[in-house]
Parts: sequence; structure tokens; C-alpha cells
Amino acid sequence: MQTFQNGLKAGLKTTWTLGKIIFPITLLLVILQHTPVLPWIVKLVSPFMGLFGLSGEAAIPLVLGNALNLYAGIAGILSLDLTVKEVFILAVMLSFAHNMFIETGVALKVGVKLWIVLVVRFGLAAFSAIVINLVWQGGGEIAQYGMAPEIAAAPESWIGIGLLGLQKAGFGVLQLALIVIPLMIIVQYLKDNHYLQKFSDRLAPFTKVIGVKPNASMTLVAGLVIGLAYGAGVMIQAVQEDGVSKKDATLAFIFLVACHAVVEDTLIFIPLGIPVWPLLIIRLVTAFILTIAVAYFWRQSERKREREVTLLNG
Repeated sequence: MQTFQNGLKAGLKTTWTLGKIIFPITLLLVILQHTPVLPWIVKLVSPFMGLFGLSGEAAIPLVLGNALNLYAGIAGILSLDLTVKEVFILAVMLSFAHNMFIETGVALKVGVKLWIVLVVRFGLAAFSAIVINLVWQGGGEIAQYGMAPEIAAAPESWIGIGLLGLQKAGFGVLQLALIVIPLMIIVQYLKDNHYLQKFSDRLAPFTKVIGVKPNASMTLVAGLVIGLAYGAGVMIQAVQEDGVSKKDATLAFIFLVACHAVVEDTLIFIPLGIPVWPLLIIRLVTAFILTIAVAYFWRQSERKREREVTLLNG
């Protein structure tokens, strides 16, 4: 009973913490979608699309995906006539950078610095797009989409827009609660029965490869399987209770920024008619290489500082 109560308390606390981010941001962005602001942003970034091998209108799904979520970005893609190459480039870019406001808020709650999140996510998106555009010479045929999402009629008044925003924001928080609260109860059960420690020990070789300590394993698992937003409760609790250092939390988030929610974020691209296995492999390989490289240079920097301190004290 105590386990259930503690898990429920942790779930409600996490829902409240993230709900304060999700609700106002979702409401604001739904309203902006029905104003000239979003089209203005699209027009502003359109000239840069050529750098990534994309047409100007491809800015629409990028803006929607980053401002809202992957589903909004995919809906934007399905509304356009794009080539297979453009769709694949957009899928890779959106897999690295999407839902920026909410997922960045999660990262900040865990203690990861804002500039690290933004540089890594936007940097990976831009770099991957440029490389794919230069390397892949095919994919010039028009993409044939699978099932398209149902498009609801746009509200015709400001009251309708406001109500739609409140509905989506409220549903977003409710959906979060329905996932996070049971998850935190399960996690509490696993902790109280020492299953997490055993699981952490089994993942020690994996965490060692990317340069983080075993106590960050639950943070990684939650992000990989559930995602940054829905796995936030486990991550925040792990950092607070399991003694995960800021360095390990940052390295774990760098890995997860490149590759999180691997099941959901891969499967939802299937309606676009692109091969999803290359997309998953690109994310996994990038996550490993980037995190290992950052961990290596971080260690070198720490050793250099230690030598300097030793020389000063000597």
C-alpha cells in the first residue's frame, strides 16, 4: 500500500510539474496556428530550406513539428506534394528536433543547460539533412503517402479557437497523467523490490560505453522506450533520488536527444511511405557516436583541470 501511495504521489507531482508547461504552451500554439504568426515564421525560414535540399514549403512541417509535436509535423508533410528524398530528410530532421518547448522544459527540470539542448537538437537536425542531401542522389519521385490523419474543420471564431486550444491543452495534460501516474507506480514497485538495482547492474556495460554511470540507466531506458516528455517523471525522480550527477544527466540527455521513444517515433513515420529502418539506424548510430565523443572530451577537460590544480597546489 505504501508503494502505491508513494508512486501515486510521485505521478501526481510529475503530472503537475509538466502540466504547468504543457497546458499554456499548447493553448498558445493552437491560437498562433490560427493567426498570421505561424505563416510569418514559415515565410521567414523558407529561404534557408535549400541548404537542406528542401523546397520552401517544407518549412511548414518543420515549424509545426518543432512548435507542437511529431504528429503535427507529419500532418504538415501529408498536406504537401514532396519528393521521397524531401520526406526522408524531413523525417530525420524531425526525429532529432521536435516538440521543442515541452521537451526542452523537461531537460531543464532535470538540470541540463538550455544551450546544450538547443545546439544538439538543431545541430543534429541541420547536419543530418545537409549530409543526406549531399550523399543521396536519388529519391526524386513524388512520395506516395499511406493513411492520412483526419483533418478537423478549422474553428471560425476566436471563441472557437480558444475552446479548441483549451480542449487540446486539457487533453494533453490528461493523456500525460494517464501514462505518467501508472508508470510512476510501477517504477516505485520496482524500486521498493530492488528490481531497478538489478536492472541497472545488467545495463552497466551499456552505460559504460557512452560514458555514464549505471545509476543513470533508468533515465536512459525511460527516454528510449517512452520518450522525453512521458518518461520525464522517471528521469526527474532518478536524478533527484538515485544520485545521478549533472554530468551523467547531461550525457544521458545528449544520447536521448538523438534517440528517444524509438518505438513510437519510428512507427509514426510509416504513413509517409519511407523506409523506417534507416531512420532508426541513423538515430541510434548518431546517439552513440555523439555521446561517446562528448564524454571523451569531457573527461579530457576534467583531467586537464585536475593537472592544473595539482601543479598549483604543488
